[in-house]
Amino acid sequence: MNRLVMILQELWDGLLVNFGAAVAALLIGVLLYKALFAVMGRLANRADLPLSPIFVARMRPPSRLSLPLLALMFVAPSLSIPAELLAVVQHLFSLCFIGLITWLFINATLASRDIVISRYEMDGGKESFKARAVYTQLTILVKIILVVVVVIALAAMLMTFAKIRAIGVSILASAGIMGIIVGFAAQRSLSTLLAGLQIAITQPIRINDVVIVEEEWGTIEEITLTYVVVKIWDLRRLIVPVTHFLDKPFQNWTRSTTNLLGTVFIYVDYTAPVAQIREKLHQVLQQSQIWDREVWGLQVTNAREHVLELRALMSAADAPATFDLRCEVREKLVAFLKESCPESLPRTRAEFLKEETRENSAGSSGAGGPGLAAE
Repeated sequence: MNRLVMILQELWDGLLVNFGAAVAALLIGVLLYKALFAVMGRLANRADLPLSPIFVARMRPPSRLSLPLLALMFVAPSLSIPAELLAVVQHLFSLCFIGLITWLFINATLASRDIVISRYEMDGGKESFKARAVYTQLTILVKIILVVVVVIALAAMLMTFAKIRAIGVSILASAGIMGIIVGFAAQRSLSTLLAGLQIAITQPIRINDVVIVEEEWGTIEEITLTYVVVKIWDLRRLIVPVTHFLDKPFQNWTRSTTNLLGTVFIYVDYTAPVAQIREKLHQVLQQSQIWDREVWGLQVTNAREHVLELRALMSAADAPATFDLRCEVREKLVAFLKESCPESLPRTRAEFLKEETRENSAGSSGAGGPGLAAE
């Protein structure tokens, strides 16, 4: 009986020691985390140091778990637990550590992207072309890096298992044949990924570019490794494979500049005072807050059977502003025609000749009155 009590006492004491050591290790890890990031937070607020608050904020979540786990890993070998259980615990720690290191690397990559992007201004249609180019390149390259990092992390986790490690060695031994088979099987996927990388380098499209794809007008909202999201003007989303922008023609309205020319066609009678309409157009543009004061004009571009075709030309800062300016000019020019010179509105003329009228009258008299048959 005393022997059993002693054994239970030893187990209890060992459990208390193990629990106390684990708690102490966790506390040390938490204190180390708080001290480290308190110092990093102060350093990040200093303008003379390259440490960015964005980087510090990104590194906080994974470090909050990594440092206590690292302290537990150092304490685990000294705990009085069976060797089999210790091996399982250390294996579990290894898997968690690989995952946390991957998380740290991912957040460091995202922080670097955010720091670079924060140095450029992205303010709607007036953003810098260099900013959009950098943003597009970083978006695609970061996604490639993250995919590679996650694949390597998963492979490292699997290789910690002895049986899977043996399978991995046999796969590496036949890597040549497997590479050929996988290459043929994944040819389309690889071409799509390479197309995404090519778009990042050559940049036929960038984030916020105004494009016409599949007869739809919209802006580039997102670029991934395999597809591009185009935000249509009515808030629909058009999902287009990246290969489409390399294999098929499309319109990019903001490839080199956001400024666009807009046109408004007005149809008037031949008697319309074109000079007055041109003057009214200039007045409307001068009063508009959308016009960029660069280009304007009004020309007679066609003379049809019954009407003259007038083309009003104007410029604006970007595609949405151009559309709004065209609508404003069209509305005010039509109102001007109705109020100031309604005779200039399109109309159809009919002309009756007197000689034809007399002949028709004579013919009717000779044939008899209405309702009477001619003899």
